[in-house]
Amino acid sequence: MWCLSRGVAFAKASLYNADSQNSPGSAMLRAISSAAVMLLAGDLAAHADGDAALGKKVFNRCVPCHEAATDRDKVGPHLLGVVGRKAASADSFAGHYSQAMKDAGAAGLVWNETNLAEYLKAPRQKVPGNKMAFTGLASDDDIANVIAYLKADPKP
Repeated sequence: MWCLSRGVAFAKASLYNADSQNSPGSAMLRAISSAAVMLLAGDLAAHADGDAALGKKVFNRCVPCHEAATDRDKVGPHLLGVVGRKAASADSFAGHYSQAMKDAGAAGLVWNETNLAEYLKAPRQKVPGNKMAFTGLASDDDIANVIAYLKADPKP
């Protein structure tokens, strides 16, 4: 975010200086400043999509309890195809979900990117009373990367 705000400040300052000077290069400076802002914004948007290969490395923290490349359950349900799936809906794990997770699924919780990000950040806050012992991922980058990994098919 610092880069984007810094780039916007630079672009605004450049535009102000170019307009106030009415120099022949002012149009060029405005175009360059606008391009810089667009590049920074595009870089942040691409970053928000995450990196599946990096996500696989972060997902190693989850491997003791979850499988993402197959439909094999462990202590927790498999996460193969979890993006877009209703909470507590993996049939193979049906008898093991917490009541809180079953209630969340019955209330319509679907594991889209937004809900997954919130859950990965603070599982107990997103679904109070769930059984997952993991306290969450602190890094927004790690969260974006894990989601990219979960979405990837085939997995990296």
